[in-house]
Amino acid sequence: MALFEHTAIFSLLLILMTFLMFIINMNQNRRSVILINWPIIGMVPGLVLNTHRIHDYMTEILTQTDGTFMFKGPWFANMDMLITTNPLDVRHVLFKNFNNYPKGDKFRNIFDIFGDGILTSEGPLWDIQRKITTCLFKHANYQSLLETVIWDKLENGLLPILESISNNAKEIDLQELFDRFTFDNTCKLLLDHDPESLSLDLPYVSCQKAPHDVGETIFHRHYTPQIIWKLKQLLRWSDEKNFKDAWKTLDDFIYKCLIQKQNDCNKTNDEEHEEGKTSLLTTFMIDIKDQCGDFGEPTKILRDMILSLMLAGKDTISSALSWFFYLLAKNPIVEEKILEEICIHLEVNVGERWSAKDGGEMVYLNGALNESLRLFPPIPLNHKSPLQPEILPSGHKVDRNMQIFLCFYSMGRMKSIWGEDCMEFKPERWISSTGRIKHEPSYKFTTFNAGPRSCLGKDMSLSQMKIVTSTIIYRYHIELVEGSCLVPADSIVLKMKHGLKVRLTKRSQLRGQLNVQRTI
Repeated sequence: MALFEHTAIFSLLLILMTFLMFIINMNQNRRSVILINWPIIGMVPGLVLNTHRIHDYMTEILTQTDGTFMFKGPWFANMDMLITTNPLDVRHVLFKNFNNYPKGDKFRNIFDIFGDGILTSEGPLWDIQRKITTCLFKHANYQSLLETVIWDKLENGLLPILESISNNAKEIDLQELFDRFTFDNTCKLLLDHDPESLSLDLPYVSCQKAPHDVGETIFHRHYTPQIIWKLKQLLRWSDEKNFKDAWKTLDDFIYKCLIQKQNDCNKTNDEEHEEGKTSLLTTFMIDIKDQCGDFGEPTKILRDMILSLMLAGKDTISSALSWFFYLLAKNPIVEEKILEEICIHLEVNVGERWSAKDGGEMVYLNGALNESLRLFPPIPLNHKSPLQPEILPSGHKVDRNMQIFLCFYSMGRMKSIWGEDCMEFKPERWISSTGRIKHEPSYKFTTFNAGPRSCLGKDMSLSQMKIVTSTIIYRYHIELVEGSCLVPADSIVLKMKHGLKVRLTKRSQLRGQLNVQRTI
């Protein structure tokens, strides 16, 4: 009976939405950017019509509404949302009144694949996981391991592929390569296993593709009435079917690695642990078992934690690298300045491995990375709900359990926050009058979140990006393939919907061409 009722409601809603979309399309040239609040179904039709450009569409709306907007959902779906870019509201929600804005049941329901991992857990369990992760990430052995893993994958994976592509004058999807690069690195760090998805033949690896379906479905859940996506889940239909398949694929992969590591540990003694030779996964296994036993089955908690860190580390860095090289290809003057800086600071070490600390001396590169992250934050929004009603610093009232969306993507495009030139790619924005990196408060530059839940992998991400970007820029000039459609994907991570199609030219060839021209 319940299934019949759900199906009837779903069918009626589809009919209403189809009719209203027809009306809206008929008047598309005359309509305002502001969403129309229709009877019964609220603003959903206008939102659905613009899902192909949802981030830019919300930016347009927020620009017209002074940075804060109340979205009205269907009356039966409890989908009203306060959408904001106000830095004072962001600081209040993420830091000043942090305890009033937990993840909440609705968030955990939407992000159910992460279980009790660090991204979704609350209270003591979250606190323990965060302390364990912080301790490991700050350990000197971890930083050394991180840089070793990055350089190994660069030298044995990414650079040979780029060399082959440039030699054969082929087009390549650079985002695809970065996806594989970061996936292999993340798996090696967290699971002590390299799936080798970044090989010359670019093999199909199901667990490398699975996060795409996860991110896309979770994003759709944010603006789809729960009764609808739950029905799709029950019927294993459309994106919810892909989501379930991806969930199983990731579980199979992670549990296989955990079993293998446990078997390996059983064959060794404690000497390796005492000498600091244990892997990151081994340390996680020990710490979770010792400290999280009261919160559930340790292997399940470990799985949830590993999955959270894996998907966060893989997709965010891949996204950041892709948009950075897109902006670089569109701004050749910035590219030349970064190349000049690389030659000054690192050319003596070409052919050798250098540390991320060395990269920290390159102020202009750091400024360019920050500027890219400002315009294209890998996590474009954050979702919160208050336990108790209150009035935000902007003057907007929020009720108990109301959904609040902090739009980080739109924040980077607000003139009220970044000035009239906010849409320009200007690394100089991040360089002080004394020639040092300028720091902005985290509630303004929100790429790495803010407050108690700020990103633990910030330094790790920047280290990886500095090594990869400087290594590629020194060796290759990258051009966008003409006619490429570069728009953000509908996902919780700001990926490129159609990839990043580019051509590569070796720097040595460009220097040779320049010398020939000078001779002539």
